[in-house]
Amino acid sequence: MSILETARDEKRQLRRVLGFWALVAFGVGDILGAGIYVLIGEIAGIAGHASWIAFGVALVVAGLTALSYAELGSRFPKSGGEAHFCQQGLGSPGLALMTGWLVLCSGIVSMATVARAFAGYALALFEISAPVALIAMAVAFLMGTAAINVWGIRQTSRLNIVLTIVEVTGLIIVLVTGLLFLAGPGNGTPIEVPDTPGAVQGVGWSAIFQAGALAFFAFIGFEDMVNVAEEVKNPKRNMPRAILVAVAVAGLVYMLVIAVATRVVPPQELSASQAPLLEVVTRAAPRIPAWLFAAIALFAVGNTGLLNFVTASRLLYGMAGQKLVPGWFGTLHAKYGTPHRSTAVVLVVAIVLAASGTVSFLAGTTSVLILAVFFVVNISLLSAKTFRRVHVPEHDGFKVHALVPLIAAITCLVLAAFVPGDSMLRALVLVGIGLVLMVIRHRTLKD
Repeated sequence: MSILETARDEKRQLRRVLGFWALVAFGVGDILGAGIYVLIGEIAGIAGHASWIAFGVALVVAGLTALSYAELGSRFPKSGGEAHFCQQGLGSPGLALMTGWLVLCSGIVSMATVARAFAGYALALFEISAPVALIAMAVAFLMGTAAINVWGIRQTSRLNIVLTIVEVTGLIIVLVTGLLFLAGPGNGTPIEVPDTPGAVQGVGWSAIFQAGALAFFAFIGFEDMVNVAEEVKNPKRNMPRAILVAVAVAGLVYMLVIAVATRVVPPQELSASQAPLLEVVTRAAPRIPAWLFAAIALFAVGNTGLLNFVTASRLLYGMAGQKLVPGWFGTLHAKYGTPHRSTAVVLVVAIVLAASGTVSFLAGTTSVLILAVFFVVNISLLSAKTFRRVHVPEHDGFKVHALVPLIAAITCLVLAAFVPGDSMLRALVLVGIGLVLMVIRHRTLKD
């Protein structure tokens, strides 16, 4: 590349095209989707009729951290997201690299999860069951979302708005048909009565927290919003409001959907279904064609993958700007102004993961990684508000009390304790790789 081309590339910046409502749609579209459409059956199998409480537990943990993200997104509106928060709040480039690495891993693992789920819905729609076809469909999905991502954030945002409307419509269908069904005489399954102390609707608190740890995957997405901060109009004002609105909307929808679903279809049957929400609609409104709702679910799952791709590529781009990763990742496409090199690397890794893991296993791993990231982010805000107040300038944007990030960090640790062991092991391996990267970077700078 010539000196002139390098200078032009350095002048290129991400374009601020996202307003408040587009950002809300981005957040709601990222949160709603794969989690509720795919994992609702497994959650019902663990917590039964108390599944709505499990979603409530996950909402509390996510909501507290969302408050921290709201202040950080207003205080530090950069595409580096969590890595930038950590570097500013803790003053440690090494921890910033570690945090960015965990966020990147969680985003790519989540993409692989969504790709597998998308492929499963697609093959079910066309009544195909070949394992090779499952992998091929997942790869095709990832390549398609990569192409849209390179095309531009404006196009991605427009497609996201359309897909968000589709996925919300699907959840409204579940709620309306389910409520009408339950309003009929003799319909619905009875609520289990607790027969032991400390039980809720016949389910122990341990099971509720285990289901809550899995349900937490359904709330992942609001943290992605800060990674498009450099493409948002007036991020200091719009970012915190959009984050809180997106989490509130998703939480309310989730709790209503799971409460209705477990009454229409017994939790045991729901957990055995490969398409749980389709099972609910089929039971409540058999006249609605099964293929129609399956197609809606397909678009909903696909939307989550599309936005995960945007986040992961922008994160790598932002980390390159902070010199946490090679500057090669910070190059923007000459025509589209998007981080095409970061997108290509994310695509390759996601394809490998999608071909080597199941939906539930990948979802559990994602939850562990995100909970670890949330813990560090909350500690970063706590440090910025207390220990590093001299080094971190005040701002006139959104603020929370210092107790908020402290309590949020504790809740993240508590919920992480209920994640399945195999997912925890995979997450620890990725953490270990991140530690190795920290050591390599430290030695490189020392030399």
